[in-house]
Amino acid sequence: MPLRDDWASAAELIRRLDRTVASYPCTLDVLLVDDASLQVCNAADFQSQLAAVRTIRTLRLRRNLGHQRAIAIGLVHVQQNMTCDAVLVMDADGEDTADGALQLIRAFSDINRNHDAGAIFAERSRRTESLVFRSFYQIYKIVHRLLTGVRVRVGNFSILPSSYLATLVVMSEMWNHYAAAFFRSGLPFTTIPIPRGHRIAGRSRMNFVTLAAHGISAISVFGDVVGVRLLIASMAGSLLALLGIVAVFIVRFFTDMAIPGWATYASGALAIILVQFITMAISFTFIMLSNRTNLSFVPLRDHSLFVAGVEIIYRND
Repeated sequence: MPLRDDWASAAELIRRLDRTVASYPCTLDVLLVDDASLQVCNAADFQSQLAAVRTIRTLRLRRNLGHQRAIAIGLVHVQQNMTCDAVLVMDADGEDTADGALQLIRAFSDINRNHDAGAIFAERSRRTESLVFRSFYQIYKIVHRLLTGVRVRVGNFSILPSSYLATLVVMSEMWNHYAAAFFRSGLPFTTIPIPRGHRIAGRSRMNFVTLAAHGISAISVFGDVVGVRLLIASMAGSLLALLGIVAVFIVRFFTDMAIPGWATYASGALAIILVQFITMAISFTFIMLSNRTNLSFVPLRDHSLFVAGVEIIYRND
């Protein structure tokens, strides 16, 4: 669970999670990735009589990185320091519910029982945000599909086999967006419909700017795909502009339909558009080539730069 100052929500969510999962044959170790909270964690808030939860750890980061990068560092920590069958990724504010977590755990157990390993993501069957947010979200989904060819269906709420971590922790795409990086990895997954819950306490720090940055981060994971699609679009635009210039030339010199001065302005405007599209095509080509030679951030190698320490705040002895 990545969090920043949502200690009260996290404590209540863990209690709900424990009550919900207690009847199911599994145990939980909780890792709270403290994304440089301003409020100090009060360990007493987490001292409850828990049945399914064995330990609660806090992994404190040196600076605020955002929840996507906090997830990446958390997954590296789990891969290197914790033994488990599966990893459940969820937000700590309550919008990812305890009932939804149990649905994911049950579905994961069923898949493994049939020897059909794979991750499971929660596909939102109901959203609770405002009409304005949902409208912009629909626009974003369309843009994302056009640029990447991938349909936006899920968020962070998911469960995956621990064996998958060996692949994910060496993917530089994880540093930008967890779900998008997982899809880019090619690892098998499925989705199940789970409604979104409500925040337990406090107010969300997300605003329009941070949401837009979050969306752009998801698209950036498919940077090469986006580059190729924009390159093709630029080339198509260049071809259309060139055909337009040819059409103007034919109308001007081979018909009597031309208006005086029209051909000059039309061909000039089309020539400018043609140059712009050619410039865009060249730019996208060089950007893609340069990105293929750059050495990016690798979570497994570089995560320790941001880790301040780990503390066990609850242990069920």
